[in-house]
Amino acid sequence: MIKNEHAAQDEHTGGAARAYDAWVRHFEAERERRAALGDPDWARGARLSPALVRSIQTFQVGEDGDGAALVSKADRAGDPAYAAAARLFIAEEQNHARLLALLLSAAGAETLDGHWSDAAFVRVRRLLGLRVELMVLMVAEVVALRYYRALRDGSADPLTSEVAGRILADEERHVPFHCRRLHEGLAGLPRPARRAATTGWRAMVAAAALLVAADHGAALREAGVSRRAFLSDVVGSSAPMAATMSDGPAPAVPAPAAARAAV
Repeated sequence: MIKNEHAAQDEHTGGAARAYDAWVRHFEAERERRAALGDPDWARGARLSPALVRSIQTFQVGEDGDGAALVSKADRAGDPAYAAAARLFIAEEQNHARLLALLLSAAGAETLDGHWSDAAFVRVRRLLGLRVELMVLMVAEVVALRYYRALRDGSADPLTSEVAGRILADEERHVPFHCRRLHEGLAGLPRPARRAATTGWRAMVAAAALLVAADHGAALREAGVSRRAFLSDVVGSSAPMAATMSDGPAPAVPAPAAARAAV
């Protein structure tokens, strides 16, 4: 029996390692695809209202950062494939910051040196280990999904819509990546503890969505999304993610971009 239990554990560990090898290949393929695609045409410029400028400036600060704390915790987790995938994820986030900075520049606006909301998120993320870091990071990811979808679908400026669409496509891939790791991180807890953790996480999502709806309401309204709708959409979208973290199944690696576009 003990031998069988160890064999099952080895099989689980080996399966997880192979999964993160696949995630590394996936992130690398996306990096190559972005390089082949090239940047948007910044020369055409962007027309952004003051409300949208302020909103995008704040999100640009949130996307920026070296990810040193996450990398350090990923390295200590003892899975080189996961640590490599985490570095590639951080590189995509840094590319989002670059795209948003160039979008602001195309509109004749500057970036911010910092913002209190980003500083608060960073402090909370660094409090404990990798699991807490990822759960707080996932709060921002879930909010970002709805925000960038609003800009992609509702912006009257073509360059803004294109940039938001590119970032949204990346964020939609980041969510299953983090959900998988959190599913593994919570798997060793009893089911009531897992449910308590994900319930608390959903409460954090709701609080963050409420804050963004209040702070970015004018920009969201320009994109055709009311504060109430934004809050409802974000909170609603967190339910299946929480279920995946708590009970699984662990998400698979998404199909390559070319295959997704062909569907």
